[in-house]
Amino acid sequence: MSQYIPPVSPRDEVHGYVYFARLYSKIKLWSSGTLDPEFEPNMGNAMDLWACQFLQVDYNDLKQVILDGATCELALEWCWKNGKKPSEDELDWWNSYMRNRGFRDDFTEKLVFRKAEAGWQDRDEIQSFFDYLDADDGRL
Repeated sequence: MSQYIPPVSPRDEVHGYVYFARLYSKIKLWSSGTLDPEFEPNMGNAMDLWACQFLQVDYNDLKQVILDGATCELALEWCWKNGKKPSEDELDWWNSYMRNRGFRDDFTEKLVFRKAEAGWQDRDEIQSFFDYLDADDGRL
């Protein structure tokens, strides 16, 4: 039995934002030693980076805020104060973009590759990277 705990689903929301709770969760699990080391090379990259770019904050600055004890909600509010608080329209766009990444877009080939790499090429329910992440974490 593994000592590692998967991060929360990318679909989990904080203040209406998808993915941010997962970014937060990965940092908290990493700091407690319960995040699978396979996650470490991508911390601050890919979707973590996109979330920080969307909020216009530096990943390492946000990571420090979280390590200093901010709750998920307070960490997001820190982003709004130190970066940008997107409008409701921008948030709707962001949520849709993130939920559908890999579905008939420029990341489709990468998703097909990752599914094949995992031996899941026949898993038709995996249509996006959110699906892939939930499957990889044992939720789908």
